[in-house]
Amino acid sequence: MAEEELSEQQDLYEHHRFTVDPGQGLLRIDRYLSARMDKVSRTRIQSAAGAGNIIVNNKPVKPNYRVKPNDIVQILLPDPPRDIELIPEDIPLDIVYEDDDVIVVNKEAGMVVHPAYGNYTGTLVNALMWHFRDLPLFQTGELRPGLVHRIDKNTSGILVVAKNELALNKLSRQFYERTTDRKYIALVWGRPDPAEGTITGHVGRNIRDRKIMQVFPDGSQGKPAITHYRVIEDFSYVSLVECKLETGRTHQIRVHFSHIRHPLFNDGEYGGDKILKGTTFSKYQQFVRNCFGILPRQALHARSLSFDHPVTRKRLFFDSELPDDMKMAIDKWRSYISGRENN
Repeated sequence: MAEEELSEQQDLYEHHRFTVDPGQGLLRIDRYLSARMDKVSRTRIQSAAGAGNIIVNNKPVKPNYRVKPNDIVQILLPDPPRDIELIPEDIPLDIVYEDDDVIVVNKEAGMVVHPAYGNYTGTLVNALMWHFRDLPLFQTGELRPGLVHRIDKNTSGILVVAKNELALNKLSRQFYERTTDRKYIALVWGRPDPAEGTITGHVGRNIRDRKIMQVFPDGSQGKPAITHYRVIEDFSYVSLVECKLETGRTHQIRVHFSHIRHPLFNDGEYGGDKILKGTTFSKYQQFVRNCFGILPRQALHARSLSFDHPVTRKRLFFDSELPDDMKMAIDKWRSYISGRENN
């Protein structure tokens, strides 16, 4: 029997690696994998092969490839749908782009992406199920919106969702291989030094509070995470920062900036909802509290996303403006610093 050497769970896809036994007879690869992956249907395996997501000895193969002794077999699978009934809900969506294969949405802050414990309705997926209600495969329940990445509930911005199995597999591979390009805008406390740099450190569940994440600098737990950043505007007490994700871990930007002691402005889960920089003057304290009131969430927006179209292979780029709450808070900081400098 073959030995599974690696099973690595990424955020929204799974990567498995097998070494075929020396005594293995010739066998179709879809049958070989079906026998070794109990909870994965043969249809899902064939879809993965059709998208080029089954690799044998570093080369993509078709479902009818016959495994041979000592072959190195790798398969990348999109995260399987959860066992939750998806109820279509008529919720407005800001649709940036849509065709037969993908839909790109500008998600507003406050919307959960996928139903889960405590949030079974009102999510982006519920809204998409309503939007897709007239498509035959969605009517029969054979298809669900295919998530390949997520954005936190209180983060706004651009998100791509697959509309069929082929697109889901091909997009999953791009996110896994890091060929997509994702940029975020964040308002953080203080002045990151240097003004342009890279934050690294494994990200995993917090040891004391499983609802949030933490950085494990020694790599003892969690998964590798890399965030590139550059300061684009300096307001003395806070800084406007552009972040480019190389990996896509849960809460990655938020926990990385908290780790370097520059938490995101008004991020209650990672310590940014306190006045961390500035004076003790009551006017300044009230100014910051007013900014918290204008922006009652972490100051993070998924500004842009680019990827190769899963069918045409054309490189697509999408961006979005900052939402009003972030614009207003940033403008207030800009005016405050300008007024202080002119006095």
